Amino acid sequence: MQQQHRQPELVEGSLPVFVFPTELVFYADEQSSHKQVLTLYNPYEFALKFKVLCTAPNKYTVVDATGAVKPQCCVDIVIRHRDVRACHYGVYDKFRLQVSEQSQRKALGRKEVTATLRPSASQEPPSPRPQDEERRIKEQFADSEFFEQTAFQTAPVSLRHSSRKTQSVLIGRLTRRKQESRPVAGGPSLLTVLLGLVCMAALMLPTLGEQESTVPVYLHLSVNKKLVAAYVLGLLTMVILRT
Repeated sequence: MQQQHRQPELVEGSLPVFVFPTELVFYADEQSSHKQVLTLYNPYEFALKFKVLCTAPNKYTVVDATGAVKPQCCVDIVIRHRDVRACHYGVYDKFRLQVSEQSQRKALGRKEVTATLRPSASQEPPSPRPQDEERRIKEQFADSEFFEQTAFQTAPVSLRHSSRKTQSVLIGRLTRRKQESRPVAGGPSLLTVLLGLVCMAALMLPTLGEQESTVPVYLHLSVNKKLVAAYVLGLLTMVILRT
C-alpha cells in the first residue's frame, strides 16, 4: 500500500509572514505620503486569508482589512493616515497582519509593521542608536492592544452587499471622481493642425499630367501621393474630433 503524504499540521504562530515594507513613514507636509501600500506575499502552496489589526485604528483607514491571497501570489493593502496633526508627530503605531489557512480560524503567523508620522521629510530627526530606538518602541508597545480596523472595502465589493439606493450613490460618486480626474482637453496640438494644412494643400495641388495649369510642374503630385495625403487628413480629422 502506498502511504498518503499528508501536509504536516502547522503550529499556531509558527508560519513566517512576508510583508514589505516593515515600516511606514508618513509626512505631514507631503499629501502623497498620506497613502502607503503594504504588500503581503504568499510563497506557499496553499491559499491564505489575512486580517489587519492596529493599535490606533481611528487614525488610519485600511482598504480591505481582511481578504485572501492565492498561492504564489501577493496582494497590496492600502493604508491611509486620516488624522494628520502635530500632536501625533513622532508617535509610533503598529499594524499586525495575521494570516491563516482558508479553512481554519487560528492565526498561523503574524507580522508587525510600525507606522509613524513626521512633520517633513526635510526635517528628519537625528537617527538614534538602533538599541535605543528598539528599546523605546518596545516600551511604548509594552501594554498596547491591537484592534480590528473598521470595515472599509473597495467600491466593487461594497456594491455586491449594498442596497440599490446605496449602489446608485456609490456609482454617482465613482462617476464624479472619474470625471474630476479626467484631464481637461486642450484641443489639437499645433503640429496636428500644421500637418492637416499641409495635407489639404497637397490635395489642392494639380495632379501630375495636367496641362492647363499655372502651377510649376515640380509641384504637380501623382495620384498615389494625393491618396496618401487624403488618408492622413482623415486620420487627423478623427484625432481633432476626439480632442
